[in-house]
Amino acid sequence: MIGIIGIVTIFVMVFGGYLAAGGKMGIILKSLPFEMTMILGAAVGAFLISNSMSEVKHTIKDLGKVFKGPKWAHEDYKDLLCLLFELIRLARQNPVAIEEHIEDPEGSSIFSRYPKITADSEATALICDTMRSASMNYDDPHQVEEVLEKRMETNMHHAMHSSHALQTVADGLPALGIVAAVLGVIKTMASIDQPPEILGKLIGGALVGTFLGVFLAYGLVGPFAAKVKAVVEEDGHFYQLIREVLVANLHNHATNICIEVGRQNTPSHCRPSFGDLEDALKSVKQNAA
Repeated sequence: MIGIIGIVTIFVMVFGGYLAAGGKMGIILKSLPFEMTMILGAAVGAFLISNSMSEVKHTIKDLGKVFKGPKWAHEDYKDLLCLLFELIRLARQNPVAIEEHIEDPEGSSIFSRYPKITADSEATALICDTMRSASMNYDDPHQVEEVLEKRMETNMHHAMHSSHALQTVADGLPALGIVAAVLGVIKTMASIDQPPEILGKLIGGALVGTFLGVFLAYGLVGPFAAKVKAVVEEDGHFYQLIREVLVANLHNHATNICIEVGRQNTPSHCRPSFGDLEDALKSVKQNAA
């Protein structure tokens, strides 16, 4: 919703201010289809040249994040901490029993209580792969920690591609607007023998290209890129929390300490209070009893 409000605000303020200053929309509306075709057409073409088909699909899909926002909310972080608590406690009580849960999370009675997390393949794989590594009795937990760090860096680099691709388009739009404006000037020069009122309209139409290039770059595409980046970074905290808790487990800290490490590493606006988490963990213990 906030994204839609932002877009509406941009259009109202820009064009409303233009009209309030005495500007006329006629010349803009007349030139808009042709200028937009040149600018957006060139931008889309450049975007397709610089990205593979999978990257194009990924970027288009990520545009939804501008309006949907982060995937993980306050309750999801609390559920994640409860899930990790159950798994770590079971792994320490019965190392053999944990295998059925980490080898088949879709059929696990523990994972099934947290369907949103289970539906996320990366979160599930990160948990299961790390706990499987813990069962191998690594001599140095830092080995697993290093593997996790590289894995998360790779995932983050891939997730950030959409933001980088959109920002590249935003950076090129002003120049493409100039291209459209130059073509408009060429058209105007071909009609140099026309009266001033006609030349004025032609020059105004040419300047619409420059306006559109800058407007689209800094008013829409650039902010879209920034929002996608912010959402990706926000969602990245969810996977970082998994890493922090499971690394603490590898260092053989008490189960409650491992969960508290995760709680402390949760973003402040999504962090459950100590009391709320304690109540949730008590409920987990009662259900497992």
